[in-house]
Amino acid sequence: MSNTVLKAENISKQYRLGQLGTGTISHDLNRAWAKMRGKEDPYLKVGDTNDRGKSGGSDYVWSLKDINFEVKQGEVLGIIGKNGAGKSTLLKILSQVTTPTTGQVKVKGRIAALLEVGTGFHPDLSGLENIYLNGAILGMTKAEIKSKLDEIVEFSGVSKYLDTPVKRYSSGMMVRLGFAIAAHLDPEILIVDEVLAVGDAEFQKKCLGKMKDVAGEGRTVLFVSHQLGMINSLCHNAILLKNGELIYSSTSTDTINYYVKNLDEANDKLTHKHFKSNTTKDAHILSARIMNADGEEKLDFDVFEKIVVEIVYELHNDLSGIGLGLNIDRSGDIFACTADTDADPQRLSERKKGTYKTRVTLPHPLKAGSYSISSIGIGITNVQGIDSHSNVFSFNVVENSFDPTFKSYSASRPGVLFADLKWEIL
Repeated sequence: MSNTVLKAENISKQYRLGQLGTGTISHDLNRAWAKMRGKEDPYLKVGDTNDRGKSGGSDYVWSLKDINFEVKQGEVLGIIGKNGAGKSTLLKILSQVTTPTTGQVKVKGRIAALLEVGTGFHPDLSGLENIYLNGAILGMTKAEIKSKLDEIVEFSGVSKYLDTPVKRYSSGMMVRLGFAIAAHLDPEILIVDEVLAVGDAEFQKKCLGKMKDVAGEGRTVLFVSHQLGMINSLCHNAILLKNGELIYSSTSTDTINYYVKNLDEANDKLTHKHFKSNTTKDAHILSARIMNADGEEKLDFDVFEKIVVEIVYELHNDLSGIGLGLNIDRSGDIFACTADTDADPQRLSERKKGTYKTRVTLPHPLKAGSYSISSIGIGITNVQGIDSHSNVFSFNVVENSFDPTFKSYSASRPGVLFADLKWEIL
């Protein structure tokens, strides 16, 4: 159709494991011989699917396999899936950073992409010089870039460092400038990866607002995020990737519901998760578990049960201002809430090197529905994150019991939780 601005046709991407090149000399010769005879590449017929949890018998892996979809002008498309599902690889192909092994991408218009921290920046050039460099890459004239310069600088909030080489920028500053450039240089298609998670909450909100404005101007946005609430709030439609394959495509609400309800693999059914240690960091999260107030580990709770999350973490050095936080998402709803230890008066005191355990009770009562602890993290409060994990727990709240003082906590009622407010008759 004429209003389709991006179309992926049978996109597949194959990688050779353990090698930097395309393969051995014998493989290259076999490929060349097949090409001379007009035959298909023999190594496109082999390869394991991109399942990180299983070891395969092939040296090749399909990071993506037969991906087909199209995006219309003005559409905001969300792309979701677990880590390693192929989301970032797909975006690199769509933004023409890398080429597909098979298939093709048809694009109508200019693409601006924010894929990884520092992508498209020359580290030795200043922030100002990189603005002009990125604009030139997009095919804009110097006059066009100059006309957008003030908006870019104001949005990024890095005007003080505009003449500083970007190699001296923090990751958050790079993301701020990178997004400001990508969003303001009038691309017909804006592609944004999970990199926005590096920014603070205020900047994330600012970026989401800008992406809505971009879509409202008739331009197209592709957005990858593990924050399902963000996807549901921003995107019209969404696609779900699993092990490099597109397994579901629908409205954002339907796709998120399918994701939560149908991808409960063995690891998602765990109530107690352990995480690998990273001794190069000042601290790391050892484990997390979810349970009721009696300490019973479970993933299905009654609306009147209190839900408790326990986090065990280790400090490798004496630290002050250590903070913990978690995000709660509800399937089909906007991001439910965040909880952190900022209000804890003890957070500023120094904690000695060692292992600590903390518990937090989630807001109560949550309405009936499917929820997730979409992320947990530890860091120095108001300064930097140190360690975090995504897609920690998926759990359900069901209305098995009944409160005679309140009609229902069913999922059909608006909102996420019931606020027990005090009412006064005057």
